[in-house]
Amino acid sequence: MIGFLAKRLLWMALTLWVVFTVSFFLMRAVPGGPFSEERKIDPYALEVFEARYNLDEPLPVQYWLELKRTVWHGDLGLSIRKVDYTVAEIIAEGLPISATLGIVAMAFALTLGITAGVVSSVRRGTVLDFSLMTVATVGIALPNFVVAGIAIVLVVFIWPIFPAAGWGGVQHVILPAFCLGAPYAAYIARLVRTGMLDVLGQDYIRTAYAKGLMPRRVIMRHAMKGAMLPVASFLGPAVAGILTGSLIIEQIFAIPGLAYNFVQAAVQRDYTVAMGLVLTYTTLLYTMNLLVDISYSYLDPRVKLE
Repeated sequence: MIGFLAKRLLWMALTLWVVFTVSFFLMRAVPGGPFSEERKIDPYALEVFEARYNLDEPLPVQYWLELKRTVWHGDLGLSIRKVDYTVAEIIAEGLPISATLGIVAMAFALTLGITAGVVSSVRRGTVLDFSLMTVATVGIALPNFVVAGIAIVLVVFIWPIFPAAGWGGVQHVILPAFCLGAPYAAYIARLVRTGMLDVLGQDYIRTAYAKGLMPRRVIMRHAMKGAMLPVASFLGPAVAGILTGSLIIEQIFAIPGLAYNFVQAAVQRDYTVAMGLVLTYTTLLYTMNLLVDISYSYLDPRVKLE
């Protein structure tokens, strides 16, 4: 386990360096800059601003100074467009909001997906099975912004149950989290159904039934663990999808999370904020994939972490 973790952490450091390097040069390759659209900015003030953020230095020097500040000092720098805000402060404000949205969305996806998949596999070939899988197929085909548009029309305008946008209470979380997690619930439902049908045909499941165990006990205690292996594999890409999907959902519902700040930083050419958020997203995705790999050894004892 220690060797496995050490190797993965080393790869994580290398991945972050590659992401940092590619992002740095791609952002500088785009024409213009963070102050190119300012109206009638004083030339002296422009020189002061550029000197403050090292934008007056040659590109290799800028790269080295930013890399040194990030790695050696753990400092992501000051925001270029948000005066007196550090990148760490922006992340500290937006991360809890995005994390709340993502966790609730994933809870929706797992709860709805696992329930639908188990029921569909147990009632295989019935009208219920056909109906649930039809809904799952439609859910996979519809992107989250389409689901968001339909949901807003139904439960905001026709039936005013939820607020249209904003952030502040539980009522502001439910609708965007559902819209974000719904397509992944559809994927999970199909994965659970397939995995459950495969497990229910195994010898140890037939043995459990032969011993007279209740069907619910056989499914929940014996079959469920094996059926969750495909879901565990899917969680890594699902987390990536939820994080990137929140870019759209946070814009639609005006949620001031990380994704909202990331879009604003990209539009306004706020190099430091964009870089800090790219590194944050990379760290979160790598960490989730690592946790998924570790969970495999728990779900299937045959899998060894080497």
